[in-house]
Amino acid sequence: MVINTIEFHIRNLPYIIRSAREEDAKKLSEVRLQIDGETENMDRVKGEAYIDEPGFKHIIREDTESPRNLFLVCEVEDRIAGFSRCEGKSLKRIAHKVEFGVGVLQEFWGYGIGKNLLKMSIRWADDNDIKKITLNVLETNEKAIMLYKNNGFEVEGVLKSDKLLSDGRYYDTVVMGRLHP
Repeated sequence: MVINTIEFHIRNLPYIIRSAREEDAKKLSEVRLQIDGETENMDRVKGEAYIDEPGFKHIIREDTESPRNLFLVCEVEDRIAGFSRCEGKSLKRIAHKVEFGVGVLQEFWGYGIGKNLLKMSIRWADDNDIKKITLNVLETNEKAIMLYKNNGFEVEGVLKSDKLLSDGRYYDTVVMGRLHP
């Protein structure tokens, strides 16, 4: 699905959040790879499950056509600073929900980009008869967990020792969900 572009000015940084377009595919491939290498909060290490330009074009095309998917990008000047996706399924028993994922380049942390991607996704879901948004977050990502809680998400469960990080230790994944009020 495609939504209207919204402009933001946070701490002297102007940016827009808009629906992804096929011409974003090359930049998205590079940004996703960089984000995966900047933090252990993602499911992948840098280079794993790599999506190339044609792969992103395919995803963007599908998400644009699907009423249950939303692919947003945050653009700062001519750069993509972050992105989010809501992905739904057409299976009748789970067609009422979508799964949310987000990534922001580290240099753009602290400008409300993740928060605004989340808020726009919530608004889209609420406006499009989507009853539930789910997500997974690493237990150590306390800022994200607080952001999600502040936006109506609740902890629904914990996947024990779910992620092996670079320190050789296993960490829990927190499963969260938000029901449409």
